[in-house]
Amino acid sequence: MEFTVEVAERGGRTVVSAAGELDAYTAPTLGAEVGPASNRPGGALIVDLTDVSFIDSTGLGVLVTALKHAREAGGSLDLVVAAPRVLKVLAITGLDVVIPLHSTLDEALGS
Repeated sequence: MEFTVEVAERGGRTVVSAAGELDAYTAPTLGAEVGPASNRPGGALIVDLTDVSFIDSTGLGVLVTALKHAREAGGSLDLVVAAPRVLKVLAITGLDVVIPLHSTLDEALGS
């Protein structure tokens, strides 16, 4: 399955949208886009995982690192998640408590 990442600016926030399976093979691709965006001082980053059907520990690591960098830079990180399988992994790991989750991009942009 192909993995794609797109970056856009919307409503003063950086939106990184991913599609496909987020695993050890594809996580570096997401990290290459999320990393610089999460380091922007005071930046607001939204990672849209709406079209991500699977996430493993390496993908979770990219999100945890982005959260750490965003907080250190005085910024924020929000996630958009629709797939029950991905939501379950975030809940099991407790990331749903430390990273704000939204069911749609519009909801995340409105927060």
